[in-house]
Amino acid sequence: MLLVVIRTLILYATTVILLRVMGKRQIGQLQPYELVVIIMISELAAIPMNNTSIPLVSGLIPIFILVAAQVTLSFISLKSEKARGIICGKPSILIDNARIVEEEMRRQRYNINDLLEQLRSKNVSNIADVQYAILETGGQLSVILKSEKRPVEPQDLELEVEQEILPITLVIDGQVIHENLRKINRTEDWLHEELGNLGIKQVREVLFASLDDRGKVYYQRKSSRK
Repeated sequence: MLLVVIRTLILYATTVILLRVMGKRQIGQLQPYELVVIIMISELAAIPMNNTSIPLVSGLIPIFILVAAQVTLSFISLKSEKARGIICGKPSILIDNARIVEEEMRRQRYNINDLLEQLRSKNVSNIADVQYAILETGGQLSVILKSEKRPVEPQDLELEVEQEILPITLVIDGQVIHENLRKINRTEDWLHEELGNLGIKQVREVLFASLDDRGKVYYQRKSSRK
């Protein structure tokens, strides 16, 4: 039993590390060859995990080979436009100026119901409002509305707006984030003073606290438990 636990932990840690090496991508953003690699890695890791008679190395070597192949293909597709088109494919225009491109729909084996469903997920209910709908290489549908149907933006009204800056996290679960304090040239004494002005005596009472771009501290206390 102990052997099974150790083998499982080794395979788990190895798989997690190698998937991190492959890069951070959501499942819906994976290229087809990347999805194949992930499925094969999971299958290869499960074989020595279930059968202790199979040497652990026999499961690890194919996993390393697959990851090396995936990283190599990613590097090639990054450097070569032609290779990227062969490996990842090219985006397909499914709607062109409010007209469904039937030939491309048939080539991609994409039916009208799928198209309408994807448009609704983008809050688009009328095909007549769509300038372009593009099926990306990862399977997502990008929708570009006609100019008169797009939401109004400040630049359309020639309004000047201040650029927003992401709030800086100061406290998480009662722990001060010293690195962020250094980034904004503040000290822990300053933080204690600010929290004190808000009626908080000790940092450990705070579940979360942050500083916005206007210098205002947002906080939330931990819920009291008896």
